[in-house]
Amino acid sequence: MFRRIEQINEAVNQALWGPATLLLFLAVGFWFSWKTGWPQLTKIRLIFRNTLGSLGKNRRQKENGISPFQAMSTALAGTMGVGNITGIATAMTLGGAGSIFWMWVSAFFGMMTKYAEVLLAVRYRQKKDGGYFGGPMYYMEKGVGSKFLAVLFSVLCLAASLGMGNMTQSNAISLAADQLWSFPPWFTGLVTALVIGLVIIGGIRRIAAVTECMIPFLSLAYLFCSLLALILQANRLPEAFRQIFSCAFTPSSAFAGAAGYTVSQALRFGFARGIFSNEAGLGSAPIAHASADASHPAAQGMWGIFEVFADTLVVCTLTALVILTSGVADGGFTGAGMTAAAFSAVLGPWGGKMVCFSLIFYAVAAILGWSFYGEQSLSYLMPNRKNAIFLYRAFFLFCCFLGAVARLDLVWGIADTLNGLMAAPNLLALLCLSDVVIKTTRDFLSPKQRFFFKKPQG
Repeated sequence: MFRRIEQINEAVNQALWGPATLLLFLAVGFWFSWKTGWPQLTKIRLIFRNTLGSLGKNRRQKENGISPFQAMSTALAGTMGVGNITGIATAMTLGGAGSIFWMWVSAFFGMMTKYAEVLLAVRYRQKKDGGYFGGPMYYMEKGVGSKFLAVLFSVLCLAASLGMGNMTQSNAISLAADQLWSFPPWFTGLVTALVIGLVIIGGIRRIAAVTECMIPFLSLAYLFCSLLALILQANRLPEAFRQIFSCAFTPSSAFAGAAGYTVSQALRFGFARGIFSNEAGLGSAPIAHASADASHPAAQGMWGIFEVFADTLVVCTLTALVILTSGVADGGFTGAGMTAAAFSAVLGPWGGKMVCFSLIFYAVAAILGWSFYGEQSLSYLMPNRKNAIFLYRAFFLFCCFLGAVARLDLVWGIADTLNGLMAAPNLLALLCLSDVVIKTTRDFLSPKQRFFFKKPQG
């Protein structure tokens, strides 16, 4: 029975992540880039000023919610999970080194896709109990005028929060804990569920406070180890870049003498894993950004640009370069094992341990972020039903334990399917509301508007 379900899901996946879907992602990102004047290239100083450059004045701004930085940290918590460590190795295994180039292309245009969805989430959010809440379901209903799309997205996001955002992440934690300390899966599952439960019971403010501490520290530690590994293998960097660019446009032989890679494979898996990593266009991250006490929708949207840049163009790229320069790419490793082997080959045994530690904490952060996405989706479907939230949290923690002890081949496949299904209504809504994004962006870029900021009314 399960085998049959896997076959059906694989067929659906191939259709969902075929050329038409990848072209749609690319087209939406290109459209917003073109119509807003390519700000990811022309407004770099403004983006910096409204993101990292604004930390000193708005990091603790919580009058009506969480700070913009906390919103970005929570969103990054949802994106910087297994995809940054396992997903990149998987993309290279299936699509070759050329997949990294196409991952860069997807991230370049994905910056503006995420900018648009974050802007709209802040523009159409609601205010209740002294805080903001929103997401694609609200701009689908209030902006597009489609309750059907809003309900469809919420149901899909709710399901994804239990699978991709929970069980796959807890399974990765279990495997890493077994490699580090030989912990049995049931023990790892119980501890993970307990830790997650203690955080999510405090709602978005506690989740944001935890991710605000975890994500910057984790990212800096991972960046340090990655840069150290690349410095030690600096003489191999030119060859690594040569492989990336040459394999992106010409077929090449595969690792370990297997069948050759085609350009279409590199393009498909580069785009798919890039989207899986940074979630641009899926509609999940805007749910966190909508809770920010932001000065302007476009200002918070720039955190979306920075988010894709940090996640894909920095962290994922460094992971790929370490793998290529380490010489383990053709050693028969797959997934997280390839990344751990790469760091171990350059930095010694502690390099592999660092990857396992990073995987554990990134996965915990991802579970926290997705728990909030699931709660918000359920709150939209069942407003003012606190019992429903309590039951969701209990079931979410059960799934966290289940993911640690179960085989998740089918869950991984279904997670990819849910990603594609979530993206469809979200991308459609973005295109329908493109005029709102363009007008809001032009207003924000007006010198007079930038000087006289006014907080949007909830």
